[in-house]
Formats: sequence, C-alpha cells, structure tokens
Amino acid sequence: MSEADADETMTPTDGEGSPGRDDAVDSSREGAPARRKPVVVVVEPETPGNVGTIARAMKNFGLDDLKLVNPPELPEDGEAYGFAGHAREDVLPNADEVTFDEVVANYHTVGTTAITGEDDQSHERFPFKTPVELKESLATVDAPTAIVFGREGRGLNNEELSQLDEVCSIPADDDYPVLNLGQAATVLLYELRDLTVGETQLPDTAVTRAPEADVERFHGFFEEFLASTGQREHVREKNALLMRRLLGRAHPTEREIHSLLGTFRKANTKLEHADHLAAKYDEPVYPRE
Repeated sequence: MSEADADETMTPTDGEGSPGRDDAVDSSREGAPARRKPVVVVVEPETPGNVGTIARAMKNFGLDDLKLVNPPELPEDGEAYGFAGHAREDVLPNADEVTFDEVVANYHTVGTTAITGEDDQSHERFPFKTPVELKESLATVDAPTAIVFGREGRGLNNEELSQLDEVCSIPADDDYPVLNLGQAATVLLYELRDLTVGETQLPDTAVTRAPEADVERFHGFFEEFLASTGQREHVREKNALLMRRLLGRAHPTEREIHSLLGTFRKANTKLEHADHLAAKYDEPVYPRE
C-alpha cells in the first residue's frame, strides 16, 4: 500500500456514533441483494493531494462517503480539489471529520497496511487478506463497513490496527511493497468494485458468435484455398483442422466471418484464374525460383 498506507485500515464511522450516510444501500446491481456500501476513512492525512486522489478513486468506483480523522485544511482552491476531478462536486465537499474512536465504535473496520506479520505471532498484522480475498469476504456480509487508510509516512500503527476487525494488504514486490497512499486506495477500491459499482462504461453484451452456416462456408473456402496451394493431402487436412480449432476458440462475430469469407472468395477466384492461365499457356502453376 502506501507509506502512509503501510498501516491502512477500512472503517466506517459517522460523527455522533451513527452510521449516517453509510446506511445508504446499494440496490443498483440487477439481481444483487441490496447492501450498504463501505465508507472510506483516512487517518491523519498529511497531503491534501492524497485526499483528493482518494476522493476521485471513490467516485470512480461507486463510493461517496469519505470520513477524515484530523485532516489538513482543504480549501476549495487548493490541491485536494485539484486532484479530486468530479469528486470535487460531491465526495470531497461532503466529507465528514470524525475521530478514530467513532469509527471503531460504529463500523466493521478493515485496516490497510503494507507491512504485514509473517506468522501468528504478530497479532496486529496477521492474518491479513489481499484485496481480492477481502472482496470475497465482504460479499457474504451486509454490515456498516469502513475501509481505513493511514498516514502517508507511517500508516496505521500497531495500537490502531489492534482495534480494527480485519487487515488488508496489497501484494507488491518484496523489494518495495509500499505504495503511495492514493495509489493504494485506488487499487483496493478497484478490487472491491463488484460490491460498489452497479454498471460500468464497458459493454455488458457478450460476443455473438457468427451463424454456424457462415462459419462452415468459411471452412469450405479455406479448404479450396489449401487445395490451390499444391500441398500434399495430409498437410492440407492438418491445416484445415488447425483452422477449425482456431476459429472454435476465437468465436468470430458475424462481421469478422463475413470479412474472411470475402477475402478467401477473392483469393480462390484469383488462384483459379491463375491456374487457367497456366494451363492455357503451358506454364507451371507456381513460378520457378
């Protein structure tokens, strides 16, 4: 995670000990049970730009409830709003200032850290979950949940981690496992997107495979093409089978198969004409090298 991330955690908290906006239920995913989205908590952030980056990542991945523990000043013409993108319109200006104790008291908390324990002797940092494992775990529970990130330079300390319910860490190169705070938040929230995002900008329609009759017509054209190459029969049979296996895995669309049909139709016509001219003028079918 990040150097401030080295001890990040997830925790939902609302001022006065009430879940507040965390009570918001996500019912946008068709067929999915309604669930409360996590809140994001940043403990004592030092750099306004990181707060803005986290707000932007929240906006990207369907979250809107940001809580800050002892944050720096965040003027509207400052760095945080400059880094926040469209999150400057809602996520960032609506962020709540809370205490760490309020978060612990009101949410199921997940702390984030880059430095983990290697065995069960480190009770604060072990066991830990990866972001993917955390997503699978949270998918089975509907509870007010907070994702807690720590300071840029020191992350969350052992005393803070010991008060949180779970620990999450992003797998990274052992030589340099500490991510920037904003990067860590972006990676983690991306992995949780199935729990927080109802619909993405990506097409949700599956590829429609071309009609089998068109695919078979292509195989017929391809076999004609192979026959025109002068290869021995067993080689042509092998190549025809390889093409059938290739298209079987590729699931070509109707447009793709029609483009291939047109190409091989023209190729076969030209090869047939070349054979006709070779026979007419008593020339070899293939040019001499």
